Amino acid sequence: MKDERISLFDHLAELRNRLFWTILIWIALSCTSWVFREEIFHFLARPAIDALAQGHSQLQAITPGEIFFTYFKCSLLAGFLFSTPMVFWHLWHFIAPGLYSSEKKILIPFVLASTILFVGGGTFAYYFVFPEVFKFFVSFDSEFVKSVWTMAQIFSFTAQMFLAFGASFELPVIVIALSMAGVVSPQQLWRGTPHAAVVAFVIGAVLTPNDGITQFLLAVPLLVLYIAAVGISFLMQRRR
Repeated sequence: MKDERISLFDHLAELRNRLFWTILIWIALSCTSWVFREEIFHFLARPAIDALAQGHSQLQAITPGEIFFTYFKCSLLAGFLFSTPMVFWHLWHFIAPGLYSSEKKILIPFVLASTILFVGGGTFAYYFVFPEVFKFFVSFDSEFVKSVWTMAQIFSFTAQMFLAFGASFELPVIVIALSMAGVVSPQQLWRGTPHAAVVAFVIGAVLTPNDGITQFLLAVPLLVLYIAAVGISFLMQRRR
C-alpha cells in the first residue's frame, strides 16, 4: 500500500508540474498574441466580415468593454492554438509511463498527429465551413431587416467552431490508440461504422449551433476520419 501511495503521489506531482508548464506557455504565448490582437481578430472574423459586406454591413460593438474583452479572449485563443504542440507533448508524456517500451516509440508520431489533426480541424472549419455558414445566415436579409453582428458574437461562434472541429478531428488518434491498446479490434471498429455515423451526427448537433449545415459539415468529415482510422488499425494489425 505504501508503494502504491507513493506512486500515486508521484503521478499527481508530475501532473501538477506538466499543468504548470502548459499553463505558463499558454500565458506567455497569449501575451505575445496580444501585440497582434487586431490582426488575429481580423483573420478570425474575415469570413463573417466578407459575408456582411454583401449586405453593406459591418461588425459592431454595442457594450463599452466589448472591443477590449473580445481582443483579450482572442489573444487567449491564439495563445492556446499556438501552444497545442506543447499541450499534446505533455499529455502523451504523462500517459507514457503506463505504456510498454514498444508503445513508447510512437510517442512523437502521436504528438505530431494530434497537433496536425487539431490544426487541420480548425483550418477545415475556417476555409470550408465558416464562409458557407455565414453566407447562409446573411441570405435571409431583406429590405426590412439586415444582419448586424457584434464582435463578441462572431468571436464566440468562431472560437466554438475552431475548438469543436479541432477536438473532433482527434478522433483517429483516439480510435487507433484504443486499437493498439487492445480495447477494441479493427474488426469490431469496422462493424461499428453505422453506430459511428450516428455518433458523428450527434457530436455535430451538440458541438455546433442549431443549424443543419454546420452539423452536416462536421459529421461527414468525422465519419471519413473514423473510416480512415479503422483502415490504419487494420494495417497496423497486419504488421504486428
